[in-house]
Amino acid sequence: MSTTDVPKTHKACVYDKPGSCSIAIKDVPTPEPGPGEVLVKLTHSGVCHSDYGIMMNSWKHLPAETQPGQIGGHEGLGHIVKLGEGSEKEGVKVGDRVGIKWVASACLTCPPCAEELEGLCFNQKISGYYTPGTFQQYVVGPANYVTPVPESLPGELAAPMLCAGVTTYAALQKCGAKKGQWIVIAGAGGGLGTVATSIATKGMGFRVIGIDSTQKRESVLEAGAEHFIDVAAFDNDSIGKEVMKLTGLGAAAVIVCTANNNAYAQALSMLQFNGTLVCVGMPEGEQVPIATAFPAFMVKGHYKIIGSAVGNRREAIETLELAKQGIIKMPVRIVGMGELQSVFEQMGHHGLIGRVVLDMSSV
Repeated sequence: MSTTDVPKTHKACVYDKPGSCSIAIKDVPTPEPGPGEVLVKLTHSGVCHSDYGIMMNSWKHLPAETQPGQIGGHEGLGHIVKLGEGSEKEGVKVGDRVGIKWVASACLTCPPCAEELEGLCFNQKISGYYTPGTFQQYVVGPANYVTPVPESLPGELAAPMLCAGVTTYAALQKCGAKKGQWIVIAGAGGGLGTVATSIATKGMGFRVIGIDSTQKRESVLEAGAEHFIDVAAFDNDSIGKEVMKLTGLGAAAVIVCTANNNAYAQALSMLQFNGTLVCVGMPEGEQVPIATAFPAFMVKGHYKIIGSAVGNRREAIETLELAKQGIIKMPVRIVGMGELQSVFEQMGHHGLIGRVVLDMSSV
């Protein structure tokens, strides 16, 4: 596509009534890339539970509610069709295949950025939250922060790597487990969990116990888990004992990928000595402390609780490379833009298995 072929308007999925599950497909002006920016024609956009939380205004930790007219989405994938002034200095060109992540832009100069913690950037912009996101056919991104994406990687697999993939890869890197050790993934059948299970088993050599609802058993085991625990079959006291029964000593780490406060309350009972609970999933509603994190219990077991936000630019590239090698496999369903609302409705009822990706050419 030449720059003369870029349309004046394009289709976008808009949150027209934030606080409720409502999507409007609208024609919006196609933006011009400013200095240091590129215009990307999107082919795919993954759908993440974070998008649902932003649309529903259910994340009470956010500084402000989502406003009507917000274009959501943060797993966007496509090709550069236009360069803003000076953007070629960042090594990009028209035709490059690139991705837009949860952090749409980072300053790369503040203290967190200096330590490659762009997810904590003091000046970050979040794609789909007060910044136009990737549920649209064209989007602008900073030339120095779009992620290069291999052409050989199918779009429906590449798009989820830009959030679900890099987020879980970063969390697994921090968990402290060694190859061959047991880890537990809570919410293993969801959009984050199936990716995490695949990376953990096929990419990092961990032994995985997946926890989720019974209808997600098959997808969790196919992703590589050795054991599946039906969360509904155990109470808070017995589920930890079941993990101990399967592992002997307990898990070296528990990665909580679900947005469920009770999953956090259960997690510490599954750990072996020196074990680590990694917080990834963001519960909705009013914030609740981790119910079982008693100081004496933590001291006795040398347990650690850490948080892990989205990964950095390097980790995004490494995650895409794992996917390119065929290491990451998870259930993916491709739908048109017009089906986004029904996908969110399923998500609200916890009915999704794996990942859903929008085909941005299909309205």
